[in-house]
Amino acid sequence: MATGRRRLRRFTRTERAVHWVHATAFLVLLATGLALYLPSLSELLGRRPLLKSIHVYTAVAWIVALVFVIAVGDRRSLRATLREIDLFDRDDRDWLLRRHAPQGRLNAGQKLNAILTAVFAVLFAVTGVLLWYGERDTRFRFAQTILIHDWLMYVSFFLFMGHLYLSVIHPKTRHALTGITRGWVYEDWAREHHAKWARGAGADAP
Repeated sequence: MATGRRRLRRFTRTERAVHWVHATAFLVLLATGLALYLPSLSELLGRRPLLKSIHVYTAVAWIVALVFVIAVGDRRSLRATLREIDLFDRDDRDWLLRRHAPQGRLNAGQKLNAILTAVFAVLFAVTGVLLWYGERDTRFRFAQTILIHDWLMYVSFFLFMGHLYLSVIHPKTRHALTGITRGWVYEDWAREHHAKWARGAGADAP
Protein backbone atom coordinates (compact mmCIF):
# COMPACT_ATOMS: atom_id res chain seq x y z
CA MET A 1 0.00 0.00 0.00
CA ALA A 2 1.34 3.44 -0.89
CA THR A 3 2.26 5.69 2.01
CA GLY A 4 -0.28 8.31 0.96
CA ARG A 5 -3.09 5.74 1.09
CA ARG A 6 -2.29 4.35 4.50
CA ARG A 7 -5.32 4.17 6.76
CA LEU A 8 -5.19 5.52 10.29
CA ARG A 9 -7.70 4.40 12.89
CA ARG A 10 -9.51 7.48 14.19
CA PHE A 11 -12.59 6.42 16.15
CA THR A 12 -13.50 3.24 18.02
CA ARG A 13 -16.82 1.46 17.58
CA THR A 14 -18.01 2.85 20.90
CA GLU A 15 -17.20 6.43 19.93
CA ARG A 16 -19.01 5.95 16.62
CA ALA A 17 -22.01 4.37 18.36
CA VAL A 18 -22.31 7.34 20.75
CA HIS A 19 -22.15 9.73 17.79
CA TRP A 20 -24.81 7.95 15.74
CA VAL A 21 -27.17 7.36 18.66
CA HIS A 22 -27.04 11.08 19.39
CA ALA A 23 -27.30 12.08 15.71
CA THR A 24 -30.29 9.82 15.02
CA ALA A 25 -32.18 10.98 18.09
CA PHE A 26 -31.36 14.61 17.31
CA LEU A 27 -32.80 14.36 13.80
CA VAL A 28 -36.05 12.78 15.02
CA LEU A 29 -36.34 15.29 17.86
CA LEU A 30 -35.61 18.21 15.53
CA ALA A 31 -38.16 17.07 12.94
CA THR A 32 -40.94 16.42 15.46
CA GLY A 33 -40.03 19.56 17.43
CA LEU A 34 -40.31 21.75 14.34
CA ALA A 35 -43.64 20.12 13.44
CA LEU A 36 -44.94 20.81 16.94
CA TYR A 37 -43.60 24.36 17.00
CA LEU A 38 -44.84 25.49 13.58
CA PRO A 39 -48.67 25.59 13.43
CA SER A 40 -48.68 25.22 9.63
CA LEU A 41 -46.75 21.94 9.85
CA SER A 42 -48.94 20.64 12.66
CA GLU A 43 -52.06 21.40 10.61
CA LEU A 44 -50.55 19.82 7.51
CA LEU A 45 -49.66 16.60 9.31
CA GLY A 46 -52.78 16.63 11.45
CA ARG A 47 -51.31 14.23 14.04
CA ARG A 48 -50.08 16.53 16.80
CA PRO A 49 -50.67 14.05 19.68
CA LEU A 50 -48.73 11.36 17.79
CA LEU A 51 -45.88 13.76 17.03
CA LYS A 52 -45.76 14.76 20.67
CA SER A 53 -45.55 11.12 21.75
CA ILE A 54 -42.77 10.40 19.23
CA HIS A 55 -40.88 13.46 20.48
CA VAL A 56 -41.10 12.44 24.14
CA TYR A 57 -40.34 8.74 23.65
CA THR A 58 -37.43 9.49 21.32
CA ALA A 59 -35.90 11.63 24.08
CA VAL A 60 -36.29 8.76 26.55
CA ALA A 61 -34.87 6.24 24.07
CA TRP A 62 -31.92 8.56 23.38
CA ILE A 63 -30.94 8.67 27.05
CA VAL A 64 -31.41 4.91 27.53
CA ALA A 65 -29.40 4.11 24.39
CA LEU A 66 -26.51 6.39 25.41
CA VAL A 67 -26.38 4.82 28.89
CA PHE A 68 -26.41 1.34 27.32
CA VAL A 69 -23.59 2.11 24.85
CA ILE A 70 -21.47 3.63 27.61
CA ALA A 71 -22.18 0.70 29.95
CA VAL A 72 -21.24 -2.08 27.50
CA GLY A 73 -18.77 -0.22 25.26
CA ASP A 74 -15.15 0.83 25.42
CA ARG A 75 -15.26 3.35 28.25
CA ARG A 76 -11.50 3.83 28.12
CA SER A 77 -11.75 5.32 24.63
CA LEU A 78 -14.58 7.59 25.75
CA ARG A 79 -12.55 8.84 28.72
CA ALA A 80 -9.59 9.50 26.43
CA THR A 81 -11.85 11.49 24.10
CA LEU A 82 -13.23 13.53 27.00
CA ARG A 83 -9.69 14.36 28.13
CA GLU A 84 -8.82 15.37 24.58
CA ILE A 85 -11.87 17.64 24.30
CA ASP A 86 -11.08 19.22 27.65
CA LEU A 87 -7.54 20.16 26.59
CA PHE A 88 -7.13 23.44 24.71
CA ASP A 89 -3.51 24.25 23.93
CA ARG A 90 -1.81 27.07 22.05
CA ASP A 91 -2.32 25.35 18.69
CA ASP A 92 -6.05 25.17 19.34
CA ARG A 93 -6.19 28.87 20.19
CA ASP A 94 -4.19 29.71 17.06
CA TRP A 95 -6.53 27.57 14.94
CA LEU A 96 -9.54 29.45 16.29
CA LEU A 97 -7.79 32.71 15.34
CA ARG A 98 -7.48 31.31 11.80
CA ARG A 99 -3.74 30.89 12.05
CA HIS A 100 -2.18 27.80 10.52
CA ALA A 101 -1.55 25.45 13.45
CA PRO A 102 -1.21 21.64 13.60
CA GLN A 103 -4.19 19.94 15.19
CA GLY A 104 -4.73 16.75 17.16
CA ARG A 105 -7.26 14.02 16.40
CA LEU A 106 -9.97 16.63 17.03
CA ASN A 107 -9.39 20.18 15.92
CA ALA A 108 -10.43 23.16 18.05
CA GLY A 109 -13.71 23.59 16.17
CA GLN A 110 -14.66 19.96 16.72
CA LYS A 111 -13.84 20.28 20.41
CA LEU A 112 -16.09 23.32 20.73
CA ASN A 113 -18.84 21.56 18.80
CA ALA A 114 -18.63 18.56 21.15
CA ILE A 115 -18.81 20.83 24.21
CA LEU A 116 -21.79 22.77 22.85
CA THR A 117 -23.53 19.53 21.87
CA ALA A 118 -23.15 18.16 25.41
CA VAL A 119 -24.33 21.42 27.03
CA PHE A 120 -27.30 21.68 24.69
CA ALA A 121 -28.22 18.04 25.31
CA VAL A 122 -28.38 18.66 29.06
CA LEU A 123 -30.39 21.87 28.62
CA PHE A 124 -32.77 20.17 26.18
CA ALA A 125 -33.29 17.31 28.65
CA VAL A 126 -33.89 19.60 31.65
CA THR A 127 -36.27 21.96 29.84
CA GLY A 128 -37.99 19.04 28.13
CA VAL A 129 -38.69 17.32 31.46
CA LEU A 130 -39.98 20.60 32.90
CA LEU A 131 -42.30 21.10 29.92
CA TRP A 132 -43.60 17.52 30.14
CA TYR A 133 -44.06 17.63 33.92
CA GLY A 134 -45.46 21.15 33.84
CA GLU A 135 -48.43 19.85 31.86
CA ARG A 136 -49.20 17.53 34.78
CA ASP A 137 -48.32 19.83 37.66
CA THR A 138 -48.62 23.59 37.19
CA ARG A 139 -46.08 24.22 39.96
CA PHE A 140 -43.39 23.19 37.46
CA ARG A 141 -44.70 25.38 34.64
CA PHE A 142 -42.22 28.24 34.17
CA ALA A 143 -42.62 31.02 31.61
CA GLN A 144 -39.03 30.86 30.36
CA THR A 145 -38.84 27.08 29.89
CA ILE A 146 -40.49 26.97 26.47
CA LEU A 147 -38.47 30.01 25.36
CA ILE A 148 -35.17 28.35 26.30
CA HIS A 149 -36.24 25.10 24.63
CA ASP A 150 -37.19 26.95 21.43
CA TRP A 151 -33.96 28.96 21.28
CA LEU A 152 -31.94 25.80 21.81
CA MET A 153 -33.75 24.37 18.80
CA TYR A 154 -32.91 27.40 16.64
CA VAL A 155 -29.22 27.41 17.53
CA SER A 156 -28.95 23.62 17.24
CA PHE A 157 -30.50 23.73 13.79
CA PHE A 158 -27.89 26.15 12.44
CA LEU A 159 -25.03 24.29 14.14
CA PHE A 160 -26.33 21.07 12.61
CA MET A 161 -26.48 22.63 9.13
CA GLY A 162 -22.87 23.80 9.48
CA HIS A 163 -21.81 20.37 10.71
CA LEU A 164 -23.66 18.72 7.82
CA TYR A 165 -22.01 21.01 5.27
CA LEU A 166 -18.49 20.34 6.56
CA SER A 167 -18.99 16.58 6.86
CA VAL A 168 -20.89 15.89 3.63
CA ILE A 169 -20.39 18.73 1.13
CA HIS A 170 -17.19 20.71 1.74
CA PRO A 171 -14.51 18.90 -0.33
CA LYS A 172 -11.60 19.53 2.05
CA THR A 173 -13.33 18.16 5.15
CA ARG A 174 -15.91 15.62 3.98
CA HIS A 175 -13.40 12.74 4.17
CA ALA A 176 -13.84 13.07 7.96
CA LEU A 177 -17.19 11.29 7.48
CA THR A 178 -15.24 8.09 6.80
CA GLY A 179 -13.77 8.33 10.28
CA ILE A 180 -17.14 8.43 12.01
CA THR A 181 -18.72 5.77 9.74
CA ARG A 182 -15.88 3.29 9.20
CA GLY A 183 -13.48 4.31 11.93
CA TRP A 184 -10.49 5.28 9.77
CA VAL A 185 -9.17 8.08 7.59
CA TYR A 186 -6.39 8.20 5.02
CA GLU A 187 -3.01 9.26 6.33
CA ASP A 188 -2.43 11.95 3.69
CA TRP A 189 -5.70 13.66 4.66
CA ALA A 190 -4.91 13.31 8.37
CA ARG A 191 -1.45 14.85 7.91
CA GLU A 192 -3.02 17.87 6.22
CA HIS A 193 -5.84 18.45 8.70
CA HIS A 194 -4.70 16.76 11.94
CA ALA A 195 -0.92 16.79 11.71
CA LYS A 196 -0.16 16.41 15.43
CA TRP A 197 -2.34 13.32 15.68
CA ALA A 198 -1.18 11.80 12.38
CA ARG A 199 2.47 11.96 13.44
CA GLY A 200 1.80 9.72 16.41
CA ALA A 201 -1.00 7.55 15.01
CA GLY A 202 -0.65 3.78 15.16
CA ALA A 203 -1.03 0.95 12.71
CA ASP A 204 -3.22 0.77 9.64
CA ALA A 205 -6.94 0.37 10.16
CA PRO A 206 -8.42 -2.90 8.96
